Amino acid sequence: MKVGIPKGLLYYKYYPFLQSFFGKLGAEIITSPETNSEILNLGVRHCVDEACLPVKIFHGHVAAIKDHCDMVVIPRIMQIRPREFICPKFCGLPEMVLNSLPQMPPVTTAPIYATSPQNLYRWAEKSGKMITNNKGRIQEAFLYAWQKQKQFTSGYQDKGYSLNVALVGHPYNLYDSYINMNLIKKLHRMGVGVITEEAVPEENIAAEVKELYKRPFWTFARNSYGFAVHIAKTAQVNGIIYISSFACGIDSVVVELIKNKLGDYPLLIIKLDEHTGEAGLDTRVEAFIEMIERSIRLENNLSAHG
Repeated sequence: MKVGIPKGLLYYKYYPFLQSFFGKLGAEIITSPETNSEILNLGVRHCVDEACLPVKIFHGHVAAIKDHCDMVVIPRIMQIRPREFICPKFCGLPEMVLNSLPQMPPVTTAPIYATSPQNLYRWAEKSGKMITNNKGRIQEAFLYAWQKQKQFTSGYQDKGYSLNVALVGHPYNLYDSYINMNLIKKLHRMGVGVITEEAVPEENIAAEVKELYKRPFWTFARNSYGFAVHIAKTAQVNGIIYISSFACGIDSVVVELIKNKLGDYPLLIIKLDEHTGEAGLDTRVEAFIEMIERSIRLENNLSAHG
């Protein structure tokens, strides 16, 4: 059986588990290409206009492989932390795709509650049955995939740069180089190091979030807020770049929370959609880095004459 895994949304964080699970069950894994203009155009053509850029791109990834697969994995991720939820669009992702793309093969529709191995196994059991009814094989594949995922690390914690920025945002905005127009490579070429939330211990993020007057409902909002505040307070970076999707309700809230907490700390908000031009992004990033460099030079001059 050929199982299609689209390279969209949270693929960049959880592909070791998905590929290992279905591969261990004996399936041939078919992945979509890296995001490109054709993938984007397919997604824009088939997805509803109101969806954010990453969801449109996910539709494009599915469209690119659906005719070459016996089934497609569409992760309906509900929770990755207890008492918190993922973006609401994940909750209805299978229905969005099935109603938008014609002639779809069977897709995985079971919800994913990844708050514990036991909860995640419920998804594995239902999805694995689309390939085999052998419970022993499904259990073996699940344990193998779970170990592969635990061994996987992602994120950036650059060393050796005199200037560093924190990149904040949903993982698919940070790690899909087509969506963010190769932002990380651009920063590296400018001599700027990058740090992402994976570099900060979980307890430090949790400590910042505890100070909020209300517990965040969305995991993405929690992680972005806790990481941004901690990394700024501990002076580990010279500034923060927040990568956001246009019309993202979660981001619109967390950005304001970060602004209110950090005051005049150097913060650049970049909102992306299918119309965002690369030249405009380059100009804004270059101006932001120049501003930080001027501020550092000014502080150094004041200290020297202090």
